[in-house]
Amino acid sequence: MSNFARYSRQIVLREIGVNGQQLLQDSTALVIGVGGLGSVAALYLAGAGIGRLILADRDRVDLTNLQRQILYRQNDLGRSKTEAAREQLAALNPQVEVELRDDTNWSEAIAQADVVLDCSDNFPTRFAVNAACVAARKPLVSGAAIRFEGQLAVFDLRRGGPCYACLYPDAGEAQETCEEAGVLGPVVGTIGSLQALAALKLLLGLGDDAAHLMTWDALSMRWRRLKISADTQCVVCGKK
Repeated sequence: MSNFARYSRQIVLREIGVNGQQLLQDSTALVIGVGGLGSVAALYLAGAGIGRLILADRDRVDLTNLQRQILYRQNDLGRSKTEAAREQLAALNPQVEVELRDDTNWSEAIAQADVVLDCSDNFPTRFAVNAACVAARKPLVSGAAIRFEGQLAVFDLRRGGPCYACLYPDAGEAQETCEEAGVLGPVVGTIGSLQALAALKLLLGLGDDAAHLMTWDALSMRWRRLKISADTQCVVCGKK
């Protein structure tokens, strides 16, 4: 493994060590959505030495993004988010291979990943990504944030348990957006950081965060951790 000094602060952790760092270097993470959640998650994954990052997003950088999407700069306005993100991630850690995708062929992208981070901002994408992760038996780290509220959940059908559709059945409900309801930047950043943490723990085999929903109220600084049960009638992962 090259460049020991770069990762020395995490290699010294007995739970990681040289072998764990090599494991991260040999891993691929797929980040779907490089906005408020994904830009923070991608920065921490690149900093930690993930060998390969796949970034999926079709949007361009808008002025309203800069309040919370800290991967971008004023001079990135109008640029493809993934192109701008790759440039910033390479500046942070040129050892990380960054691949860009602008399609929605989730099955193909997920097949290449060891862990998937859903940092998207809409239910259709979340449901499609979840279904592809269930089919490929790939672990999924799902995050969301709006107003002063955030949530995080890890789904890993390799260990049994629920999928995203067990928690949120696709009933076609309307979804609030940050444009309508607002969101404070550090709330998004907190959840994005925790998505990166959960992904690293999955890759390193540390702990077991799966099958729990963690919600955060930033105004009161209170966390809740709720157990999620598998739905045997789930149309995605349930026993037919």
